[in-house]
Amino acid sequence: MKKIFFNGNFITLEKDTVEAILVEDKLISKVGKKDEIFKYIDKKTIVVDLENKTMMPSFIDSHSHFFGVANNFLQISLEECANIFEIKEKLMEFKQNNNLSDDKWIIANNYDQTNIEEKRNILKEELDEVIKNNPVVIQHKSGHSGIFNSKGLEKIGIDVNTISPFGGNIEKQNDRLTGLLEENAFIENIKKVPMPNEKEIIESCIKAQNEYLSYGITTIQEGMFVKELIPIYRKLLENDVLKVDLVAYIDIKSRQEIENAFKDHIKKYKKNFKIGGYKIFLDGSPQLKTAWMRTPYKGNKNFYGYNTMTDKDVEEAIKIASNNNMQILAHCNGDKASEQYINAIGKMKEKEDVINPVMIHAQFLGIDQLEYVKKYKIIPSFFIAHIYYWGDTHIKNFGIERAKDISPAKNALKQDILFTFHQDSPVIKPNMFETIWCAVKRKTKDGQILNENEKITVMDAIRAVTINTAKQYGEEELKGSIKKGKLANLIILDKNPLEINIDEIKKIVVLETIREGETLYKKHS
Repeated sequence: MKKIFFNGNFITLEKDTVEAILVEDKLISKVGKKDEIFKYIDKKTIVVDLENKTMMPSFIDSHSHFFGVANNFLQISLEECANIFEIKEKLMEFKQNNNLSDDKWIIANNYDQTNIEEKRNILKEELDEVIKNNPVVIQHKSGHSGIFNSKGLEKIGIDVNTISPFGGNIEKQNDRLTGLLEENAFIENIKKVPMPNEKEIIESCIKAQNEYLSYGITTIQEGMFVKELIPIYRKLLENDVLKVDLVAYIDIKSRQEIENAFKDHIKKYKKNFKIGGYKIFLDGSPQLKTAWMRTPYKGNKNFYGYNTMTDKDVEEAIKIASNNNMQILAHCNGDKASEQYINAIGKMKEKEDVINPVMIHAQFLGIDQLEYVKKYKIIPSFFIAHIYYWGDTHIKNFGIERAKDISPAKNALKQDILFTFHQDSPVIKPNMFETIWCAVKRKTKDGQILNENEKITVMDAIRAVTINTAKQYGEEELKGSIKKGKLANLIILDKNPLEINIDEIKKIVVLETIREGETLYKKHS
């Protein structure tokens, strides 16, 4: 198959001036002047007039949770609920509309107590008022906590005297459980909630894949592959569901079981799936006040959030990754968690190499810490859309002086540090243009600008979700820009992000997503 694209605005991320692109089979075989490229036309060549639309390399997801996105299609979204009354109504409607038997779990997501009128967590008793016989769990938008009703707590084996063996918090008030589980207590117990059936899972994964494609993403991530996902991924591979590249980072505690299950996929794609490395968690989330900080949270001089691993455990995880020649990704939101990771990487780097270590989220990575991030070649992957979604909450929790410097992309750029951006989907939609807008604008929901000096250009933001991410994966020879010899992973846009008003960037529509020369998504008129 030969295809020529011409008469468009080409954002190549390379230095060449491009008027047309020739794609042969899966690769970009020629880029250059239109007259030059047109010499290769034959009877089998498809010539595509872009009609002055914009073409650029497709996006690369540097961190998300693919099955979490798929799972969202099987659950109730509470994102639009304004108060506890509406949450309860939504749960009742779901049970009635789906005629659920009493043993069937009801799972809700996209819950955030900071976005409802009461500004507090719903209690298990309030859930019991509307759903008494079905087990219920409401998952926080951050993925770091959840609230169970009484039947749900019973099903996962938690009673009033339970202390979490996993760490994390099981909240009590007046010696009674509120239903709220945080951090490891939630993350480990949510695994006890039964999975949907095979048909439902495959259908939801197809929907999730199409959602990524609709945002122009052709490489996606399973950012925490736990052993419970083994049978699901086997089914996805058996049914050839994956049409995009998917890179999994496995729970380091379950590495041997997962690696044994996918021996042919370790660091190499097979059926579009590979295991890219290991994942560890070092702390929680700043909006929930569980991120591990060097200085205390505002209003509580003795509270610094939580760490989830000891220094020794972090160092051991990095050693395992290094010995196995695997990349490691560490969830670090607070600056103390960042410090712990930086120190551990530094110790290992003194002895042997660590492959492209990534600091996921890096919300409160200190500007003073960037020197060491650069020294040890750590790649911060900023969840920069936090500025818009939770910037106002961060101001409340930390004060403006600390909150304004979150996701210090401009300072990282000044120090020539490779960084990427992500959405941590399903926490938010995998909307890359919204993320680009967040990096360029740095505006909170309430309209406050978080540090003008940390704004970056549109082009630098685009690089963070294309070529930089290709480098994060070690795939820059094949992905991330429009260049001869690279895979024809391309997107067509309705507007040129380099030529429009900043506030229009988040409204850009992906018209077509092409992976290895094949159109996988096309927006219907």
